[in-house]
Amino acid sequence: MALTAGFFYLFAVFSVVAGVMVIVAKNPVHAVLFLILAFFNAAGLFILLGAEFLAMVLIIVYVGAVAVLFLFVVMMLDVDFAELKAGFIKNAPVGLLVGGIVLVELILLFLARGFGLGVAHEPAAAMPATDSGVSNTEALGHILYTKYIYFFEVAGLILLVAMIGAIVLTLQHKAGVRRQSIAAQVARTPKDSLEVVKVPSGGSVIPAPDGQS
Repeated sequence: MALTAGFFYLFAVFSVVAGVMVIVAKNPVHAVLFLILAFFNAAGLFILLGAEFLAMVLIIVYVGAVAVLFLFVVMMLDVDFAELKAGFIKNAPVGLLVGGIVLVELILLFLARGFGLGVAHEPAAAMPATDSGVSNTEALGHILYTKYIYFFEVAGLILLVAMIGAIVLTLQHKAGVRRQSIAAQVARTPKDSLEVVKVPSGGSVIPAPDGQS
């Protein structure tokens, strides 16, 4: 019990610290590295809750793909740190106001609930105790695709719309670039593609320059 509580507070503290460093880090590369650290600690919390499948997915998908992709994108960007710092100073009062409100709400929540050292009692089961013998992956799928199926589909739809919106906002068409038109290609006829020219003896199909015969 004490060992479980110790690991819980260890992972929780490192997750909070890493999340704060993601926000306050001046270097974007350092921010992504702290984000990876936060993901690893969140995976540890999932393991303590008995959700080892979610822990592995968090590491494989978010750390192995998304966070590494963010890292490469940030390294390829030409970030103007002076402009970034100026924008941070300009928006600091609003950020402090919102952060202060959130901090007061968290303090009131802690005082009301009374979080003590015994917060991590036992690893929570993904399914009721009556469904013994069910694996974590099967239990998660049973919950997602039965009780929360509509919320799951709405979340997927929101992510799809966000992806399409990001593509539309960042897509830029350059002038003078030839693009494929499938409709124009299908509608072409031999008359549009071929031209029969009678070439006189000793002549050429290439027109002569102006002033020359």
